[in-house]
Amino acid sequence: MEEKNIKILAIESSCDETAAAVVENGRKVLSNVISTQIDIHTLYGGVVPEIASRKHLERINQVVKEALKQASVTLEDIDAVAVTYGPGLVGALLVGVAYAKSLAYALNIPIVPTNHMHGHIAANYISYPELKPPFLSLVVSGGHTNLVYVEDYTKFKMIAKTRDDAVGEAFDKVARVLGLPYPGGPEVSKLASSGKNTYKLPKTKFDNYDFSFSGIKTAVINLAHKEGENLRKEDLACSFETTVCEELVDTTITVMKDMNLKEVVLAGGVSANSYLRKLLKQKADENNFKVYMPE
Repeated sequence: MEEKNIKILAIESSCDETAAAVVENGRKVLSNVISTQIDIHTLYGGVVPEIASRKHLERINQVVKEALKQASVTLEDIDAVAVTYGPGLVGALLVGVAYAKSLAYALNIPIVPTNHMHGHIAANYISYPELKPPFLSLVVSGGHTNLVYVEDYTKFKMIAKTRDDAVGEAFDKVARVLGLPYPGGPEVSKLASSGKNTYKLPKTKFDNYDFSFSGIKTAVINLAHKEGENLRKEDLACSFETTVCEELVDTTITVMKDMNLKEVVLAGGVSANSYLRKLLKQKADENNFKVYMPE
């Protein structure tokens, strides 16, 4: 008997993007539709939860319909509905979860609640069909900075976390200090590409592998105030990005060695940072580690 191809409709509404995708057998993406709200939230310099929730309500139906259309399937072809249940903005999450529950109930098919951070890690399974656990994952986003040991597809062990700011949050706050627009992370990176690593900024070391970014954030704020008009913004952006990425990568490589692992996976929104990708690849190659990064 021929095995059935399992098609899952996936829904995501954890922050300021309404997204839906149809995925076949867990690795083949048939469609991926994203409706972003960046233009709206730029007016306020960050995500306004109430506005985000309202926009999800307005757009979720069209986004799901478009995902089905692009995948050339109907709701009757869907075998299960997956949805982000957290972490994220409560109101925004509620829109996606309520929609997914209603759909699953009406179609009489299973609903799969999915952790946002596990989703970031799993993006690599789509980019690399050959990738299988176990491996170490560096998860870096606006709200999280974690080192996670992925023992199996649904078995995760937290190795390290940030004790204060997430790395993406630190990028956004530094962007604000430098007068850069929202979203701040890509803007800091863009500015850093024309600067030099000339400012001495602090790195934090703990007895375990945990991270901390509040110290470097405060140092950047103090430097910006102290230097005033003499501040070389591109150099400070470069120094900040270099210091933060070195802390992330050095700790990751240390954990890889200590745990005797050979494969490392980058995940989360901050994984788009080109300097972080370059540095992790360089350090992994030096230690004969295999590195995976999502597209």
